[in-house]
Amino acid sequence: MSKPPSSSLGFRQRRKEHQDMCGILIIISGVRIDLSSLLPDSTICSSLSGETANFLFSVDDIKAALRRRGPDSLGSKSIFLHADEERTLQSSVEEENAIEESHFIDIPVLNNTSFGKLIFVGATLQLRGVYPITQPLVDKSGNILIYNGEVFGGIELNSDTNDTEVLMKSLKECCNCLSHEHEDTCRNGKYSVPEFLSKIKGPWALIYWQENSKTIWFGRDAFGRRSLLVHWPSIKDLRFMLSSVSPPSAIDELNFWEELPCGVYSMAMSASKMDGNLVGEVKRHNWTDPLLEELIEWERTFVEPKPEDLTKMFSSEQRGHLHQKVLAALKESVRRRTIFSEIHLSSSPVAVLFSGGLDSMILAALLDQCLDSKFEIDLLNVSFDGELAPDRISAMAGVKELRKIVPLRRWNLVEIDAELSKLTTETKRVLSLIYPSNTYMDLNIGIALWLAAGGDGCVSEEINGNNHSKIKYKSDSRILLVGSGADEQCGGYGRHRTKFRESSWGGLNEEMKLDMQRIWKRNLGRDDRCIADNGKEARFPFLDENVIRILLDIPLWEIADLRQPSGVGDKKILREVARMLHLNTAAVLPKRAIQFGSRIARESNRKNYGSNRAANQASAGSAFIHPI
Repeated sequence: MSKPPSSSLGFRQRRKEHQDMCGILIIISGVRIDLSSLLPDSTICSSLSGETANFLFSVDDIKAALRRRGPDSLGSKSIFLHADEERTLQSSVEEENAIEESHFIDIPVLNNTSFGKLIFVGATLQLRGVYPITQPLVDKSGNILIYNGEVFGGIELNSDTNDTEVLMKSLKECCNCLSHEHEDTCRNGKYSVPEFLSKIKGPWALIYWQENSKTIWFGRDAFGRRSLLVHWPSIKDLRFMLSSVSPPSAIDELNFWEELPCGVYSMAMSASKMDGNLVGEVKRHNWTDPLLEELIEWERTFVEPKPEDLTKMFSSEQRGHLHQKVLAALKESVRRRTIFSEIHLSSSPVAVLFSGGLDSMILAALLDQCLDSKFEIDLLNVSFDGELAPDRISAMAGVKELRKIVPLRRWNLVEIDAELSKLTTETKRVLSLIYPSNTYMDLNIGIALWLAAGGDGCVSEEINGNNHSKIKYKSDSRILLVGSGADEQCGGYGRHRTKFRESSWGGLNEEMKLDMQRIWKRNLGRDDRCIADNGKEARFPFLDENVIRILLDIPLWEIADLRQPSGVGDKKILREVARMLHLNTAAVLPKRAIQFGSRIARESNRKNYGSNRAANQASAGSAFIHPI
C-alpha cells in the first residue's frame, strides 16, 4: 500500500504559521441522496430538481450562527452541477459573494436536464501567523476544501506553511478511488483520501470536493473532537446539509440534525442513465492506519490483575517510570496545543476551564511549563452560588496552590457568577448549541461551558499575596484548555465504581471503553459548539492520540484502583502525576462534575421541578427538554 506523507521528527522542532478553524457548512440541493450503502434498510432520500422547495432556514441563518464564533473571515463558494446530452456530469464554480438563497428556491429542469447546487461556507479563526487565509479554498483544478481543525502530527508541515493549504495540496495528490483497497484499480502510486486523512493527528472536520471524480469527501476525526452535524434530506427539508453548528430556529424540529458518526465518507455524484436525475451515493470508509484503529478499538493489554499484581504491585522505580511517561505525554500534548503567533495577541492568550480539581490543576501547571513567563494565564471558573459553590471554593484553593508553586506567573482566577433565573435569552441560545442533545443535564453543562468560554467576570486584586477588591475582567483568550477525556480514561465517574463493584476489573474496563467510544456523541460535539460560540477554540490535551496510547499500555490497576476510596483510587495515575507537579492538595480531591460543582444542577432542579428531591425522583438529569 502506498503511504501518505509520514510524520517526521522535524515536526516538533518546527513552528507552523497558523491553523484554521471556526466552522464549515455545505448545503446540497437538486440531488437525490442514496444512503443504501450506509444504511441498508433506508430508502433513497430525495432532493430533486423541480420539486417545491421546503426549507426550514436559509444559508444566511447558518452563516449568522457561524459569525457568532468570531471568525476573522467567512467566505462562500458554490458549484452548479448538470448532465450533458450524454448524461455525463458537468460542474462550474460560482465566484465569491455571488451566493444568495431564499427559503424557497427551485432548482430548474431544462430540456429534461437536472441541475444541482452545492454551497460551501468556511469560517476561519486565525490563531497563528501573519498571512490571512479565507475559506473555502479553490485550486486550479477546481477542487474545493473547507476545514475546521488542527494538525498536531502525522503530516509534515514547514515553518511557513498553513494547515489548510498543505491539506489542499496533499488531497489534490490523492487518487479518485472510492475504496481504500484501491491497488487493483490505482497503479500510479497515489494514496487514497481515507489513507491520507487516517494519518492526521489532531482534531478535525472537513468537506472536500474532488473535481476529477465529482465526489464530495467529508468526515471528522476518530474521536469527534470537532463538531459536524448532518441533516439527511427529509419531508421537512429536502436538502442535504453538513454544518459545524445549528441555527437557533432548528431546535423546534426534533431529529432534524444528527451528530455525524466519526469517520471518512464519500458522496459520488452522477447522472442517472434512466431519467437524468442527479444522484449522490454515500459510502463510509474504513480508517487505514492500524495504530489509529487500535486506539478506536480501545483494547487494553493488562486488564485482570493476578493476585500477586495487587499485593506486590510495581516497585517504586517502575511506578515512577509509568508516572513520568504519562506526565511527559501530557506536557507534550499541552505544548503542541499552545503554540501560536505572538502577533496581535492579548496578554493572556490561553485559558483553562478551571474548577480547581485534579484535571484542571494538572492542565494549569503544565500550561505554565509550556507558556512563556511573560504571559498571564486566565483560569475560568463558573458559579451559580457565588463563593459558596464547591467549584468556586476549590478554585480559590487551587489558584493559591499554583501561586505558591509558581509565584512569578500572573494567575487570573476569573470568577464568573450567574443566576439561572436571569438567563432566559442565554438559555435559548445554548439550547440551539447543545442540539441534538436534549436533556437537562446537557443543558446545564452547556450553559456552564458557554458562560466560562465567554470569560466575562471579575478578578481579585492581589496585594502581598492577599486578595482585595474585585474588578471587572473579560478574558480575551482564544484558546481554552479543557479536561475532557480524563475521567473516561482513568476511572473518574461514579458509574465506574458501580461497575467495578458489580463486575470487577473486566466490568470496569468495558464501562471505560464504552465511555471512550461514545464520547464523540455524548460530549465533544456539544462542548465544541458551546465553547466556539464565544470565539474560543476548545483543546483537549487528555484526548491526544499519544496520551491515549500511553494510558492504554499501562495496566488497568495502575490507572485506577477502585477498591480504594474516592479521592485515592479513582484516577490513581493522574493523582500521581499531580504529586510530581507538586500539586499535593489537588491530588486528593474527589471528582465533581461541572453541573454539580457550579451548582447549576441544583438551580435547574429548583426552577423546573420545585426542589432537588422532586427532581431526583423524576430523574431530572436525563429528562428531555421541551423547547422553550
